[in-house]
Amino acid sequence: MGKLSGKNAIVTGAARGLGREYALRLASLGANVGVIDINLKSFEEYTAEKELLTADTVMDEIKALGVNSVGAVADIGNREQVFAAVETIAKELGDISILVSNAGGGMGPMDGNKASQLNWEQFHAVVERNFFGTVYTCNAVAPIMKKLGYGKIVNVASVGGLMANSDGSYSHYASSKAAIIHYTKLLAQELGPYNVTCNVVAPGFISTARLVAGYQAVGEEKFTRNIALGRFGTPEECANAVEFLATDLSSYVSGAVLEVTGGTVGRILMNQ
Repeated sequence: MGKLSGKNAIVTGAARGLGREYALRLASLGANVGVIDINLKSFEEYTAEKELLTADTVMDEIKALGVNSVGAVADIGNREQVFAAVETIAKELGDISILVSNAGGGMGPMDGNKASQLNWEQFHAVVERNFFGTVYTCNAVAPIMKKLGYGKIVNVASVGGLMANSDGSYSHYASSKAAIIHYTKLLAQELGPYNVTCNVVAPGFISTARLVAGYQAVGEEKFTRNIALGRFGTPEECANAVEFLATDLSSYVSGAVLEVTGGTVGRILMNQ
C-alpha cells in the first residue's frame, strides 16, 4: 500500500517537464492521476523531453505503475475548459482529493517585460496561464474536497514570486507567481475548516530537460552563482516537495510556501 493508495489526483501541465514528474510521483505512491494539459503530447515539441517518455503518453506511463489515469485537454487560462476538464476526470477516476496546479510559464525574453515597460499581450497571456489558471483549477476542485471533508492543494509558484530581478525584468511572470502565493494563503484560510490544506511549492532554477540547453546558452554560472548550494535543482527534488505537501506527512501544514531553491531566496550576491 502506498501513501496515496485509493486517492485520486489531478496535475495540470503534466504532459511534460515538472508536471510529468509530479504526476509520476503521485502515481508511484498509489494515486490515480488525471492529467490536464493544452496538448497531451506536448513533450513532442522538445527532443530532450520526448526522450524521457517510456510510453506513448504520460497517462500510459502512469497506468504502467498499476494505477488509473485519464487525460483532458484544456487551455488553463480558459475557465470553461478547466471546469470541463476537472469534471471529465472526476467522472472517470472518482472524487478528487489531491490537486497539483502546475500549469503555467513565462513568455518573451528573460530580460524583457520590465515593470514599467510591459508587453501587454504577453502580460495578459502570462497572468492568465499562471494566476487565472491556478484560481480556475482550485475553484473547480474545491467543492469536491469540501464534500469529502479532505483535500490537499499544492499550487506551484516560483522563486520569481519571492524575490525581484534587480533590473525589474520578467515582471509579468514574477507578479503572477507572487499572486499565486497570496491567493493560496487565502484559500488555506477558507478551506481549513473542511480539512483541506493549501500550500505552495516555489521551485528555483531546476534542470528540466527543456531548460538545460537554455542555461548552457546563457552561461550556467550566471544562474548558479545565485544559488547557495552552487548547483541546479532536479525535477526529482521538486517532486520530493510535492510528495510532502500532497501526503499526510504535511497534515498540519497549510498556507505555507516550501522553497525548493537551493538557498536562492534571501541571498544577496554582491558584485565581485
